[in-house]
Amino acid sequence: MPIKSRIRTVADWPKKGVMFRDITTLLKDPIGLKLCLDNFLERYQNKDIDVVVGIDSRGFILGGALAYELNKGFVPVRKKGKLPAEVESEEYALEYGTDVIEIHKDAITLGQKVLIIDDLIATGGTALAAANLVKKLGGEIIELAFIVDLPDLGGGKKLKEAGFNYYSQTAFAGE
Repeated sequence: MPIKSRIRTVADWPKKGVMFRDITTLLKDPIGLKLCLDNFLERYQNKDIDVVVGIDSRGFILGGALAYELNKGFVPVRKKGKLPAEVESEEYALEYGTDVIEIHKDAITLGQKVLIIDDLIATGGTALAAANLVKKLGGEIIELAFIVDLPDLGGGKKLKEAGFNYYSQTAFAGE
C-alpha cells in the first residue's frame, strides 16, 4: 500500500524490542501526505461531523488539515498543563505508570458530532482517554481515525469493546 510503504520503522526505539512506526517520513513526502489526507477526506466528507478533535501531537497535524478540508472546527486534546483555560482531564494507563490528557471544558458542546484523529492506535489508552473526554463534554463520537493500527497491541479491540467505531489506513500486524 502506498501509505504503508512511506512509513519508516525504527528498531529498538524508544527501547529495545520496540519496532517504532515513524510517520514523519510519510508526512514529509508531498505525495504521501496527500494520499493520507485525501483518504481521510474521502471517508469523512459526507459524514455528519461538527468538529475534528486531534490528539497531542501528531493528531494536530492531521486533524488541523482535515478540519480545514471538511470546513469544520478543530479542537486539540493536549498533555496536562498545556491548555490555558478551564479543562476537563482524563488519566490513562501507560506501560509503566499513568499520564493525563486535557481538553478545554468549552471545546465541545452537548450533542456535537465528533471525529477524533491521531497518527497511531497501539494499546488504545490515549485514544480511549480522548474519547472519554469528548463524552464527558456531551459530544457524540462518530469515529476515531488513525493512519496506523498495531492490532497485536489490542487498542482497536479495546475501542470496539468500549462501543466506538474506528478506522485506520494501514496496519502493521505481526511485524
